[in-house]
Amino acid sequence: MRTATLKPVHWAILGGALAVALLPLLVTGRYNTNVLLLAGAWAIAALGLTVVLGYAGQISLAQASFFGIGAYAIGLGTVHYGLNWWLAFVLGLVAAVAGGIILGATTLKLGGHYLAMVTIGFQIIFSLVMTNWSAFSGGPDGITRIPRPPFFVPLNSAQRYAWFALAATLLVALAVHALRDSRLGRSMRAVRENEIAAEALGVDTLRVKVTAFAISAVLGAAGGSIYASGFLYIAPDTFDFGTSVQFLAMVLVGGRESVAGSVLGAGLLTFLPEWLRELKKIYLIVYGSIIVLVIVFMPEGLWGFVTLLSRSLARPSPVPPPRGALPMGRARPAGEPVLVIENLGKHFGGLKAVDGVSFTVRQGEVHALIGPNGSGKTTIINVISGLYAPSFGEITFLGRSVGGQRASRIARCGMTRTFQNLRLFRELTVWENVLVGAQRAGGDETAIRERAASAIEFMGLTSHVHNRAKNLPYGTQKRVEIARALAGVPELLLLDEPAAGLTQSEKEDLVEIVQQLHARGLTMLLVEHDMSLVSQLSHHITVINFGRKIAEGAPERVLAEPAVGEAYLGNREAARA
Repeated sequence: MRTATLKPVHWAILGGALAVALLPLLVTGRYNTNVLLLAGAWAIAALGLTVVLGYAGQISLAQASFFGIGAYAIGLGTVHYGLNWWLAFVLGLVAAVAGGIILGATTLKLGGHYLAMVTIGFQIIFSLVMTNWSAFSGGPDGITRIPRPPFFVPLNSAQRYAWFALAATLLVALAVHALRDSRLGRSMRAVRENEIAAEALGVDTLRVKVTAFAISAVLGAAGGSIYASGFLYIAPDTFDFGTSVQFLAMVLVGGRESVAGSVLGAGLLTFLPEWLRELKKIYLIVYGSIIVLVIVFMPEGLWGFVTLLSRSLARPSPVPPPRGALPMGRARPAGEPVLVIENLGKHFGGLKAVDGVSFTVRQGEVHALIGPNGSGKTTIINVISGLYAPSFGEITFLGRSVGGQRASRIARCGMTRTFQNLRLFRELTVWENVLVGAQRAGGDETAIRERAASAIEFMGLTSHVHNRAKNLPYGTQKRVEIARALAGVPELLLLDEPAAGLTQSEKEDLVEIVQQLHARGLTMLLVEHDMSLVSQLSHHITVINFGRKIAEGAPERVLAEPAVGEAYLGNREAARA
């Protein structure tokens, strides 16, 4: 008879439920209960930063403004306009979503410290409006006598409301935890790790970042709503820039990608000042020093340190075995045009990287694109896959014009690629990397996992599934990148110098892999410098030099042409030798 075993997430739910039930009983006194309530409200807002910063990698220093939007929606809605608490709560979430979308939309043009400056500006504007628009917000005096929400039982005591706030914190924590390994959560983490690679795999990076900001804003507003009714009073100085920095510190101290870490960080930085108050004048110095030491010496946060210690003891979740062979794209008549390039050009100012190139990739063939260094091969691949917009010319993929479209849209049409310089999601495991690629072909979670498992088995990566990509040898990383592209069931696979940096035995394995893919009917466009590998694999070759096509045809004929030898060796006499 088999006994049921609890998974780590089940233990986390059980532990969280016990904490919700016991903490309001163990933390006695009205003041201490209010601090506990504050920790719950701040933890919800900090979990919003877990989404936008920890998952999506987008820095935001405006979380206190969303916290304030939720609080003022409750205060203004219930006190000034007589709205039902839950209606005011929903209106606050809607207003926060609108603000989050506005901030998220700026990521189309901005990132890094420029994005941080925009969020700081948003935060400052909110603080100034709430402080100076007294007729609307009550100004510095704030809003008093804020009611508590109607619930199944009256929330008329601090202890009961603390139970309500902590239960809400647990529900939000579980939702954010579930988001991490969902399709959207994987896309967010892919964007954080490498935005270009994510886009090339069909991830709409702008939509993902806007969604992350919107979710973060909603959670900030939810925390603010609970705060407002818990303390029955709000004022604008509670929602200033300093509070946003405090939220950021909570996430960094606890662990930016960890749900448990963010909750731990919020609780610690809420109660720590209370525990240090006996130090009187120096407690702020001690408080700040603790935060700095944790951030400097534990870059993954307190919970990241705990995870590191327990990693050797934890059993990773098993990967589902593949149920069938690696799926390929749709069957088409051999020789049918898959990709048609007509008079393609890409100019960077006065530099003509690609200048009037035309060729056709046909169904079932391995089409090689070769040429000396700097000839424009990778630029052509980047234009075809949507990373660069063409200066002129036409790109037709499966009968559809795709020139100038975003890389994610082209990928969703059935084109995936690898990169000349590896672009793996370094902090994600092999399994997670390939799952992101498998999402391109759609389907439910079961179908995504089955495709990923098939690609991993095909590429011989089963023993590495739980290893982080950054910890693998270079040759294995190359195989992970190919597996990630194959998991999306492409109609056309672009291989940009897949043999670069490989040992001879690894190159032989690569030849076997490409030959197996060809035998299964996959169409490939290969950019490669190793002529031995090109001659073994290709059925048709296009030669590029100085951005122009100089030869095209069957491998035997093209490689024997004097113009090709001259392009590689520099003179006709050397080519004839």
